[in-house]
Amino acid sequence: MNPYIISKENNGALLFTINRPDRRNAINYEVMSGLEKAIDMAAGNDVKVFAITGAGDQAFCSGGDLSAFHSLKTETQAYGMLSRMAGILYKLLVLPKPTIAILNGSAVGGGCEIASACDFRIGREGMKAGFVQGNLAITTGWGGGSILLEKLPQNIAMKILLDAKIYTAEELRDLGFIHHIYKNHPIDACLSFMSGSLEKETTVLEAYKTLLNKKWRILSMRERMEEEAARCAVLWRMRLTIKKWTNS
Repeated sequence: MNPYIISKENNGALLFTINRPDRRNAINYEVMSGLEKAIDMAAGNDVKVFAITGAGDQAFCSGGDLSAFHSLKTETQAYGMLSRMAGILYKLLVLPKPTIAILNGSAVGGGCEIASACDFRIGREGMKAGFVQGNLAITTGWGGGSILLEKLPQNIAMKILLDAKIYTAEELRDLGFIHHIYKNHPIDACLSFMSGSLEKETTVLEAYKTLLNKKWRILSMRERMEEEAARCAVLWRMRLTIKKWTNS
């Protein structure tokens, strides 16, 4: 089974689906490569909106697949993966087209980081999500913490990161993390939510995204996300060391 699906929907929407429902749509290296490919495709002139979702109705994305990253034992090894994913999310952040995360199910850890990099987030009724990295003795490592601190009020973003808890869809909406709760089919919900953008000329969409992307450059988001990956790599190595001592 292909770990991801790239499809073109109605009216210029490009959809990237993480197709690993048996692994709760966790990210591995193949999905990372697919996301890089899809983001490059979304920059094309025939795409107006780029959407990301997960297969099935249980999970949007459960973060990184630890079984795929089990060989990352050192700080340098961990940094290679974290830095690459931070680079992917930065490209998603500054994509010159509107972007939306369709949270068709639960999103935890890195799944929330991916969603945070999108311009908009909609969640299925009953879904839950949380930046739970702190419970694993690590931090956000794909740049999602830096993004969250800019997209939400500082006190709310810090509370979400520090508490590392799971929130309901309604709580996420009240916090400002998701912008709409839907009940119908996820793709239909996406097309409805983004209908205004899909009606506009691509040049208009790109012009407004240029204004936003200038802000991200002024705020040095690429450098901050890279530093975030580096800090997480240190904690990744420390966590493995502590786990080894505990099991010995």
